[in-house]
Formats: sequence, C-alpha cells, structure tokens
Amino acid sequence: MSFIVWVAVLGAVLLTLALTSSYLRWMPVTTSAVCLVLGVVIGPAGLGLLKLDTTDASIWMEHLTEVAVLFSLFVCGLKLRSPLREKNWRIAFGLAGPVMLLTIAGVCLLLHYAFQLPWGASVLIGSILAPTDPVLASLVQVNDARDDDRVRFGLSGEAGLNDGIAFPFVILGLLLVQHDGNPGWLGDWVLRSVLWAVPAGLLTGYWMGRGIGRVTLSLRIHNDDSTLSPNDYLALALIALSYVVAESIHGYGFLSVFAAGLGLRQEEVKSTGTDELPAEHLVQPVVGHQNVEPQHAVHGDTALLEDTQVAAGIMMSDMLAFGGLVERAMEVFLVTLLGVVLVAHWDWRALAIAGGLFCLIRPLSVVAMPWGGLLDMRQRLLIGWFGIRGIGSLFYLFYALNHGLAPSIATLCIDLTLSVVALSILVHGISTQPILARYERRKKQDI
Repeated sequence: MSFIVWVAVLGAVLLTLALTSSYLRWMPVTTSAVCLVLGVVIGPAGLGLLKLDTTDASIWMEHLTEVAVLFSLFVCGLKLRSPLREKNWRIAFGLAGPVMLLTIAGVCLLLHYAFQLPWGASVLIGSILAPTDPVLASLVQVNDARDDDRVRFGLSGEAGLNDGIAFPFVILGLLLVQHDGNPGWLGDWVLRSVLWAVPAGLLTGYWMGRGIGRVTLSLRIHNDDSTLSPNDYLALALIALSYVVAESIHGYGFLSVFAAGLGLRQEEVKSTGTDELPAEHLVQPVVGHQNVEPQHAVHGDTALLEDTQVAAGIMMSDMLAFGGLVERAMEVFLVTLLGVVLVAHWDWRALAIAGGLFCLIRPLSVVAMPWGGLLDMRQRLLIGWFGIRGIGSLFYLFYALNHGLAPSIATLCIDLTLSVVALSILVHGISTQPILARYERRKKQDI
C-alpha cells in the first residue's frame, strides 16, 4: 500500500471527523468509536482501501503506540494539580496498584480455567489488558487542572500510573511463556522490574520536571521572553529526556514521563499558589471549561499578574494545547488502524473475556477496596465501569510480539487483545457520555 493512499485515507478520516463534530457532540458516541467503525469500512472487510499485517508492522506499531502513550501521560500529569498529600491521590494509588493486580489475577484465572490457556499466556494477556488507557479515556478524566472531582481525578491518576506499573507484569508473563532457565529469575524479576524500575522511573521524571520547570521559569523571567519562547519544544524535550534518562538507568519511561508532567505542574503551583487558579487560566481561561469562574479570570490582562504567573501560565497553556493536539491526532490514526485489522483478527472468545472484565472483574475489584469515606457506592460503581482499554494495551501487545513469542502464542495475544480493546472502545464509547451526564446532574442535585 503506497504512502499516498495512507495519507489520503488519514486526511479523509480527519475531514469526516471535523465536518461531523458538531453532530457527534450531541450523540452518545465518542470519536474513538467513530474511528473504529471508519477503520472497518476502509479496511479489507469493507472498501479495501487499507491493509495492514500486524506481524510485519509490529516494530513500528510498537514505537507509534509508545509515542501516543507518552504524550498522553505527560498531558495527564500536567492536569493533576492537587498536592501528593491530598486524599484524592489515595484513590489513584489504590486503582493503579491493588485494583490493577486484582484485575490481572481475575483475567488470568478466567483465561486459564474457562478457556484452558496455559498460565504463561494467561498472565501475559491479563497484564496486557489490565492497564486503563490515558489516550482514549479523556472524557472520564479531569477537565482541567482545577477539576478535583474524585471519580475523574482517580481515573486520571490511575491511567497515568498503571501504564507503567503494568510493565513488570508484562515482563513476568513473557518470562513464564518463554520458560526462562535461570533458577533465580523470579528474584531477579522482583528486584529489577519491581523494586528498582518503578521508583526509579517516578523519581527521575518528577525531579526532572521540577528542575527543568524551575530553570525555565527563572530564565524566562530574567530575559523577559515569556510570550515568545517555544513551549512545544520544551514539552518535546522534557518528554524525550525524562524517558531516555529513566530507560538508561533501567527505570520505566512511562512512569517517568507522567511524573515529569506532575513535577512541572508542581513548579506552576509553587509560582502561582495552591489557592489560586491554575496559571494557564490566570493568563487566558480555557474556553469551554466550566471550572473557570469569569470573575477570577484575567482574560489575558497580564499587567495584574506577577512575572512568575505570566511565565508559568503561558508555558502550561501552550504545553497542554500542543500535547492535546498530538494526543488526539494519534488517537484517530491508531484507532482507525485497529478498525482496519479488526475483522481479520476477531475472536469470539473476546465477548466472554470482555464481559467478565468490564462487568465483573474490574467493578468487583474497585468495590472490594477499603476506600472508607473517599468514595460512595455510586462513585465506586462508576469507576468500576470506566476501565477503558486502549492504546496502552496495544503498546504492550506489540512489545510482547517483538520479544520472542512463539507463533501460536503471538496469534492468540493479537486476536484476544485487539478484540477486547475494540469492544471496550465500542461499549464504553456508547455509554460514557450518558452515564457521565447523569452523574453530573445528580452531583448538582446533592449540592
């Protein structure tokens, strides 16, 4: 398939979404669900405009999905403004830790006992499907840096953390599948992949974000160039450097990039003040976000602000806009490609697996956690339902394919992962907006 055809199809998909966006906004369907259907239509099962061999494309698909997740994780970190000591973070840590482990265990048991899959393949597929997605879950995540709703904050923090925390369990699944002959492999896995790689990634990214943010703000205030500096370059640099440094010391780059966004946001909090609006709203409020009170917004009148607030506001606004643009473009492209290959890899067993994961394993794991007064039952059920699977799972799939899977196991992983992710996009895509609208209405009634 020629490059011209690929570009033409992508342009047509983007044009379709642009022209129909005003209609889609009022329909109970997400952009991802539309892209998935469009992919099926233009794929071999439809018009035959695009074809893709997942095995041949596994290397570049791994890197492409990795880039999409990295941008999404960075933006996710930028949106979470609450200090780490606040209670909302306990929800995120609980979802990204114990809930994800219970999810892996539940899917693994389902695959092994219901479908007689070997333990290695069961652990691997369970780990691939366990993390919720930061790319496709934008509707259920925080609206902006002032949004402290516990459901959205918990889901945002979970999506930012568990894409990295799932990594050691994917590696464990690969080791089990490959029957590693080293007698000390389990202890080595715990030491390197869990005890070292997780904290190394988080600490590296966080302090790089804080350090680079502090230096950047200081230089821009000193040189009086807050409005001229290329903040998209800074975002790219911080994503790239935090990822590379973490990977070079054998930490998890995903966690590092997410933590870099958090660290950068904490520098904005320090310059603006925790009780103030986020700096980007002080400089120019974000259109369409209801969390910005007009009487507090400056509407670009920077004469009323301190230099640090101006510099931080322009920097954060530009980074969020740039990261969001890349995130949306990658989402459209990758979900459309998923639709292209879906029919060829459809596996009917995914209906039972997705049903068990979405309706039993994930909700029960959330409800079973001792949240205390952090979440009421309605909020627990909402969080339990909004466990959207997506681009993160696709990355882990292609990562596993590129690390020596046997052909039979590779085919099994491809078929089940693509099918379950597609079902998540459709089921959650159709249900997200109506459920969230009802939740917001009930929240206002309770006030």
